[in-house]
Amino acid sequence: MLKRLLGPQPGTAFLSKLAAGYIRLVYATSKHVSEPEDTDSKLYSQHPQLVSIWHGQFMLMPTIQPKRRAEVKAMVSRHGDAELLGEVLRRFGTELIRGAGAGKRKRNRGGATAMRETLRALESGASVVMTADVPPGPARRAGIGIVTIAARSRRPVVASAIATSRYVKLSTWSAFTINLPFSKMAHVVGEPIFVPDTEDPDELEKARQAIERALAEATARAYELAGATDPLSEEEASKPGLSLKTYRLATLLAAPVAPLLLAWRTRKGKEERDRRPERYGIAGEPRPEGFLVWLHAASVGEATAALPLIEHIATTRPDVRILLTTATVTSARLAHARLPEGAIHQYVPLDRTSYIECFLDHWRPDLAVLVESEIWPNLVIETKAKGVPLLLINARMSGPSYKRWRRRPGMSRPIFSAFDLVLAQNDRLAEQFAQLGAPKFLSVGNLKADAPPPPVDSAGKADLSVALLGRPVWLAASTHPGEDEIIGAAHAKIKEALPDIATIIVPRHPERGTDIAEILRGQGLKVALRSQGGRIEAGTDVYVGDTIGELGLFYALTPVAYIGGSLVKHGGQNPVEAIKLGAAVLAGPHVHNFREMYLDLLKAGGALTVDDADSLASAVLDLLQNDVARKEAYARAEACIAAMSGALPKTLDAIDAYFPEKEPLQHAS
Repeated sequence: MLKRLLGPQPGTAFLSKLAAGYIRLVYATSKHVSEPEDTDSKLYSQHPQLVSIWHGQFMLMPTIQPKRRAEVKAMVSRHGDAELLGEVLRRFGTELIRGAGAGKRKRNRGGATAMRETLRALESGASVVMTADVPPGPARRAGIGIVTIAARSRRPVVASAIATSRYVKLSTWSAFTINLPFSKMAHVVGEPIFVPDTEDPDELEKARQAIERALAEATARAYELAGATDPLSEEEASKPGLSLKTYRLATLLAAPVAPLLLAWRTRKGKEERDRRPERYGIAGEPRPEGFLVWLHAASVGEATAALPLIEHIATTRPDVRILLTTATVTSARLAHARLPEGAIHQYVPLDRTSYIECFLDHWRPDLAVLVESEIWPNLVIETKAKGVPLLLINARMSGPSYKRWRRRPGMSRPIFSAFDLVLAQNDRLAEQFAQLGAPKFLSVGNLKADAPPPPVDSAGKADLSVALLGRPVWLAASTHPGEDEIIGAAHAKIKEALPDIATIIVPRHPERGTDIAEILRGQGLKVALRSQGGRIEAGTDVYVGDTIGELGLFYALTPVAYIGGSLVKHGGQNPVEAIKLGAAVLAGPHVHNFREMYLDLLKAGGALTVDDADSLASAVLDLLQNDVARKEAYARAEACIAAMSGALPKTLDAIDAYFPEKEPLQHAS
């Protein structure tokens, strides 16, 4: 951080001399206050020990020098700016231990070597200063490394914090602060924490949390004594940066565009004309009395994941009222068909402050639950401003999205810090949400692994089976633009080996049906559209299931399913529904929306990857012509999905904590 701040590197020696001089200037020109008054005695009362400090407040660490004779070493990473920092520390007479924990990153940062050297240093009588949090974060979350060292060395951990009234915060993972001269400087030292010498993960986690709490308390107190606001406090985190201010202004000025946008979407079949007022926040129904939980799911996939949750709440908590908002016509129709009695569906308002306020003023939700990646800045900020507890469940984020959010802390931190709880699909995602500012986060698994399969119309399935007359058949499900021509080419290649092959395409957006038919007919294929009453005849090459709510029928009908959105850079679609209805699964390389799920399936041999029309045709042929291989692949996929389940009860438990207490049953006297 210091190296970037000071500009091009003319030489580490010169820069370290300059940085050390600056640190001495800050120390010399600042008014000092300490807690306790004799921090020296407090710091070294348990010498040798581990002195812990947060990474973001590390700059003035070299000034923590004992007045009495005591050997002190500092653990410093081998990489990046740590080279400069190491030279600065040497100028203060501090001996270095090189290396640091890698956090969640795979690269070797010398952690194992540093741990051995630290244990030897403590055994020889030297105290060691080290940061408790490690890159890439999240900031101020103690890692397990300091806990492990304390347990093995049987030496205590002492939390130390330094803050100044004047500082500049850098846009780094730890919000590294450059302390400024002529400040009020506060130094706080906490009580020693002894970690039991154990390998019990529960005990080590308790110790980690204790260290984290001690550092949080010391840091908060240091900023309080310095008369400054902690750069990572809730107050600071909620302050919008330039990018967020620009977004809010842009949506404010875009009011004249909203009617034009909705009119265009209506013509495309993407909006319901009679319900367009809901997109301005104008309610279509009255608010029911009682506690209201509002769930928002963008489209069919998210709504499908939320439905078991909604059904459970409706069954077990009849005192809780349910509002579901979605953004697409297809998800609205799904809600109409599958929401339990009494639950209300509305379209989510466009993300403009006045529309969101109108929506919130009418519905007055007592709890807001967003599903997966539906993170609209104005919606989140205005909901939080109303004091509504805000949860993000089944939370996921693609790699590119995470990088974009990470590059804009002025936008991401106010938004993600607004969530009271984030329930992520896996550990990696939980860490990423924490790095973006989520104050509380848990990894609970993927709700889609627990969701029941979509309904199957038995009569419709029987009719199609008769129409197929025993022909081999496969399905391309949830396809996106750019994939249908690949499916058509694959069909032609399969037909060379299986002349009577039938291909079914179910587009992700049914309104694309006629466009798909035109593309396929341009390839010389005979096409029937289900939405137009078309039937599968002996010469039909491709049957397009461009209807809503029938995907379960087609999964149950076909033994092999390619899951769309994966041969183009969309990110893939959910493979669970196909597997639960008996289909062997194929997917393209672009599955980042379901990364962990596909990784597990591929590792278990429960899914196959295809790259183009040739490999797709080859994979379909192999599975259709080899019953044993297909059944084995399906069995492995089924077992893999079963192992993923368990997110639903964990999510329900977390949400239940925000519900009012159940009213006791009244017994007749």
